[in-house]
Amino acid sequence: MAGEILKFGAMIVDALREYENPVYIYLPPHGELRGGSWVVVDPTINEEKMSMFADPDSRGGILEPAGITEVKFRVPDQLKVMHRIDPQLQLLDAELEGSDMDPDGQSAIKEQIKAREDLLKPVYLQAATEFADLHDKTGRMKAKGVISAAVPWEQSREYFYNLAKRRISQDAYVSQLKAADSTLSTAAALDILKSMCSADWEDNTAISSFYTDSAAEIAAKIASVKKESIQSKIDALNAQLGEL
Repeated sequence: MAGEILKFGAMIVDALREYENPVYIYLPPHGELRGGSWVVVDPTINEEKMSMFADPDSRGGILEPAGITEVKFRVPDQLKVMHRIDPQLQLLDAELEGSDMDPDGQSAIKEQIKAREDLLKPVYLQAATEFADLHDKTGRMKAKGVISAAVPWEQSREYFYNLAKRRISQDAYVSQLKAADSTLSTAAALDILKSMCSADWEDNTAISSFYTDSAAEIAAKIASVKKESIQSKIDALNAQLGEL
């Protein structure tokens, strides 16, 4: 609440939700996007216009790896894993459970178990932290669908130039298709464009060239969609007149 950060974060979310132009979020090398900061720029705020990208050396997630392990892999969980996979602890557990020792003997084994647990804790915690860090890497973010692509810093200028060039043409055509047929959604309009294109849909340069080279064909398709929309409205009106 300090400095009304929460208030301004809400204002940013409200503005992004209604924004009508493309918005790109890019995580640079060794950059991290966490917690409340992620919530403010999450692409799900405006999925049609917002998209997130990341350098392969960046990280993203609600909590840092150390925080994840503190929540998801607490000491009792660590001890369970140790006793499940460590041969020495398994041997000590078997000795403790399978023999009728006097209290002093049991205490000695328990002390050995405790010493072994204390020795293993840093190792298991480090392994868990490294595992949690893997979930924050670009490959995992891409697999989970929270970023659109991994973009190395060295290629980012060229990539975003081509992406912006593509989106300028693409958004214009989508708007024209939706204006021609008010029942079309953005996804449906994109499907029409995609059906006309033989290039790799993920290649921004190729798609930009397609929009430029096929401008006449796309214009004809928009006119055809408009004609079909008008005809369907006329047919619906005639059907209503027939019912009177």
